[in-house]
Amino acid sequence: MAFGRKWAAEQPRRSLLHNAAEGTEDISPRQFRALSEFRYQIRRFQHFSEAAARALGLKPQQHQLLLAVKGFDGEGRGPTIGYLAERLQVRHHSAVELVDRLETHGMVQRRAGERDRRQVIVALSDAGEQILKGLAAQHVTEIQQIGPGLVDALQQVLESESDAGAG
Repeated sequence: MAFGRKWAAEQPRRSLLHNAAEGTEDISPRQFRALSEFRYQIRRFQHFSEAAARALGLKPQQHQLLLAVKGFDGEGRGPTIGYLAERLQVRHHSAVELVDRLETHGMVQRRAGERDRRQVIVALSDAGEQILKGLAAQHVTEIQQIGPGLVDALQQVLESESDAGAG
């Protein structure tokens, strides 16, 4: 089950608090420190990524959409709006708005699906490819620098989880 904003908004407040409290007595201070460090490392990278996108005049979600289009590994059809909404964890209409803005700026193109003409397939334009290549190069460099800290933090979480199970 996915626990996104929609799910949280649909849950009664008391239910959320009860569910969040389940099993907390088994969480050690070491596990809390490991989780805290892991979240910090993720947030550091996210902050870098958002700043890099903004420096090129993109909103972070626009950058994410470009990356999701380029990273699509489907069978040659290309990513649909529904696929992109899932990858960005946004509602369908929000993905449509992002595609609209990127299309207006000449970074993506739409076409109808071959089998289902109602389906919208999104592709990068040459301009979108160029911007994404520059951002990707920056991201790879950043990951090479901060990646070891992120991996270490994840390893600490995984080790603390196995330590808790052994106790």
